[in-house]
Amino acid sequence: MSVDAWDDGPAYERYVGRWSRLVARQFVRWLGAPAGSAWLDFGCGSGALTHTILTGGSPRLVIGCDRSAGYVDQARRQASDPRAQFIVANLGDLPRVDGGFDVSVSGLVLNFLPHPGDALAALAARVRPRGTIAAYVWDYEEGMQLMRVFWDAVVALDASAQALDEGVRFPLCRPDPLRRLFESAGFQNVEVTSIDVPTVFRSFDDYWQPFLGGQGPAPGYVMGVSPEHREALRTAVQQRLPVDAAGQIPLTARAWAARGVVS
Repeated sequence: MSVDAWDDGPAYERYVGRWSRLVARQFVRWLGAPAGSAWLDFGCGSGALTHTILTGGSPRLVIGCDRSAGYVDQARRQASDPRAQFIVANLGDLPRVDGGFDVSVSGLVLNFLPHPGDALAALAARVRPRGTIAAYVWDYEEGMQLMRVFWDAVVALDASAQALDEGVRFPLCRPDPLRRLFESAGFQNVEVTSIDVPTVFRSFDDYWQPFLGGQGPAPGYVMGVSPEHREALRTAVQQRLPVDAAGQIPLTARAWAARGVVS
């Protein structure tokens, strides 16, 4: 059963884009690229990372690429900065600039690709010598709590769904496999770090409603089960979530970030 859908920018933003933006701020600071750099953002989605580069990275140019026309439209609507371009593109037709990009990045994408090493090679082909390649992925196994609580509840109700659990599906989303991926691509000075951000939900509805948008594996699973199972899952998830004195749900999201230098 396929549960991955990527076509509704606003729904994705409500689900996880808003939290990706928090990670993107720390990610861009960690990269420390010089002002005036040219950036390529592969798999830009609704534009969380691209917009953060514009506001925090002082680029001369940033091109965001995604295969989803819906996501590219959403990113365009949110950015009027003349330094930004957004195009629909797959790995085989990524844009080039004279002299090569200074930095090529990808946020929350590598684990969804059948051959992530090929993606890194395609990105490296667009970057100048000694340019930077970097990416971040959610820690589905443990640190991305909003998804970890969800999948634990799913599997408790239906053990046969364990293979759909993103912590099981995506072994790349751990520090050692991510480091090995970058090193096997031939990059130099490879570094991996964790980025933790707060994900505080105002209420259970604030947490649950984005799962009804159908964007990505977990929401896709929710919308693919019967109404009765969906209601049972809703109750099971709610029972697992922490609630503070103000009625909010305080969680944390961890991403693993990697960077390397193109030889």
